[in-house]
Amino acid sequence: MSTTPVAIVGGGPVGLLLALFLDRLGVGSTVFNTEQTTRWHPKGNGQNSRTMEHYRTLGVVDDIRALGVPADHPFDHAVLTRLSGHEIFRFRRPSQAERLATRRTGPSTDQYVEPMYHVNQMYAERVLHRHAAQRPNITLRFGWHVDDVAQDVDGVTLRAHEVDTGTEGTWRAQYAAGCDGARGVTRRSLGVRYEGDVRETDYFAGLVYSVHMRIPDLVPRFLADRRAWAYWLINDDAAGMIISLDGEDEFMMLAKPNRDAGRLDRAEVRRWMQRCIGADIPVEIVNYQPWTAGAALVAERYVVDRIALAGDSAHLFTPTGGFGMSTGLDDTSNLGWKLAALVAGWGGPGLLRSYEAERKPIGYRNTGAARKIAMSWHAPEATPHLEDDSPVGAAQRRAAAQSSFVKNNHFFRDEEVDATGVQLGARYDGSPLIVDDGPPPADDLDVYVPCGEPGGRAPHLWLDEQRGHGSSLFDRLGTWFTLLRFDESIDTLPLRRAAAARGVPLAVLDVSQPEAVGLYGRRLALIRPDQYVAWRGDDLPPDPDALIARVTGHGG
Repeated sequence: MSTTPVAIVGGGPVGLLLALFLDRLGVGSTVFNTEQTTRWHPKGNGQNSRTMEHYRTLGVVDDIRALGVPADHPFDHAVLTRLSGHEIFRFRRPSQAERLATRRTGPSTDQYVEPMYHVNQMYAERVLHRHAAQRPNITLRFGWHVDDVAQDVDGVTLRAHEVDTGTEGTWRAQYAAGCDGARGVTRRSLGVRYEGDVRETDYFAGLVYSVHMRIPDLVPRFLADRRAWAYWLINDDAAGMIISLDGEDEFMMLAKPNRDAGRLDRAEVRRWMQRCIGADIPVEIVNYQPWTAGAALVAERYVVDRIALAGDSAHLFTPTGGFGMSTGLDDTSNLGWKLAALVAGWGGPGLLRSYEAERKPIGYRNTGAARKIAMSWHAPEATPHLEDDSPVGAAQRRAAAQSSFVKNNHFFRDEEVDATGVQLGARYDGSPLIVDDGPPPADDLDVYVPCGEPGGRAPHLWLDEQRGHGSSLFDRLGTWFTLLRFDESIDTLPLRRAAAARGVPLAVLDVSQPEAVGLYGRRLALIRPDQYVAWRGDDLPPDPDALIARVTGHGG
C-alpha cells in the first residue's frame, strides 16, 4: 500500500491546479487520471481574470499567455454570413498586447492585475501538466483508473489499476479530492446527487458538437484582412460559432444541428464546415465530440468527511459565459489551503466543512448566471436576401446588425464590465471562518466593486510603478495568512504570538499607499491564503487567539 497526504482523482485543469496549490504550500499529493495524458480536444476558451490571478500566484501565467493566438491578434467578435461572405457586424476587443499595455497606465487601484485571456483549455492543461510534473510534492499517476474510493475515521483508501498493464494498486491518503467530473467515481462512491435541472428548450441547449479542425487556406484566402477571435454565422443552412485557436490554421466550431437531424458523422461535419466557409477548400477534422448543453446542476454535498468535490464533480454548467472551468479552478484556491492546513496539523475541525459552506452558494450563483445568459439567446434569423450582393441584401445585413441575435448576445458587450462580478465578486458572507462586520455589499454579476468587507476577494493595489511581477499586492502576500498593516504604529505582536502558539504561519505586510485605507476601510486586514479578507479592524481584537482560532476552523 502506497501513501500520500492528499489523493486527487482526476487530472484535468481542476485536479492539476489543486495539486499545484498544495505543492506551493509544501503538501504532497498524488494525481490519478485515466487517460495517459491531457485531453487534446478544445473545450472552454476563456481564462477569466480570477483564473489568471491563480496562474500568477502559481508562477505559470507567462506560460499561459504564450499560448493561443499571437499577442497582436484581435479578440474581436465578427458576425458574417459565411467565412467567405459578407461581414454584418463587428464587436471590437483589444488584443492581449493592448490589454496588458493598459495595466501599465491605469490607476494604482486597478483591479485587473491579470486581464482575462482567451486561450483554449486544452492548451492550458498541457502547461499545468508540465509544471505539475516538475514540482517536488506532486506525483502524477496518468494512465491509472481509480476503481473505488472509501474512507474511515482515519483516512481514505483508493484502489486503482494501470490501464495499459492491468497492474493494481492501493493508496492510503489523509484526504481526497474528487476532480473527476460528472461521471467520475468519487461523487458516485459518496452517493452524492446533483441538484438542479438540464433545460433542452433554450437555443444553446441540447445536442451540440464541438469540432477541432485544421484549415490552412482559410485565413490567407478569406480572413487575412478581417481577423477575429470568434466568428458568428447567420445563414439558412450552416449557422454556428467558429473560434480561432492559434490565429493561423486551427479552429474550433460549435455546431448545433437541427433538433430532428440526429447525430452527425465525420463527413457531414466536414460538409457543414464547408458550408460555413462558403467555399470548397480542404478541411481536416481532427476530432469532434457531441455533448449536451443546458445544465445548471450543483452537488448536494461538497464535502463528506475526508473527501471533497471540486470542478464538474461539484457543478455542471451551460457553457454560456465561460464560467464552468473558472468556477472549478476557484474551488481549488479555497480547498487547497484548507487541505494543506489540515495535513500540517493546525487546521481545525470546521475547516474542511467550511469549503462547502463557502463554495456551494457560489456554485448556485454561477450556474444561475450562465443559465440566465443562455436563456437570452435565440437562433439567428437569415432573411431571404441576406447574402445577396444587392441593395436589398445590404439593407438586410444592416437590419441583421441591429437584430436581437446580436443585441442580446452576451459576448457583444464590454468585456471589462461584463460579468466581472462573476469573475472577481464571489463572496463568502456568513461563513464560520469570516468575521463579518456589517451588511455585505449587493451582489452584482456584471460589475465588480472592490471593498474591504470581510468575505470578499482582497482589493488589489499596485505597490510600485513597474506594474510587473513583484509589483502587485498579491505578489507580496505571504504564502499562508498575511496581516495587512496600513499604519506602522500599530503593534502586531499579540496577533503574531497567537498565531505562532497555534502553529499558524502569519506574515505582516506594511502598505504605505494612502489609497489602501480607502480600499479596505480599516487600518488592519487579515488576508487568507486564498487572498480573501477574513477580518479587518482599526486595532487588534481584544482576544487575538480567538480570531486565529476562528479563521482556521477551530470555532466561531
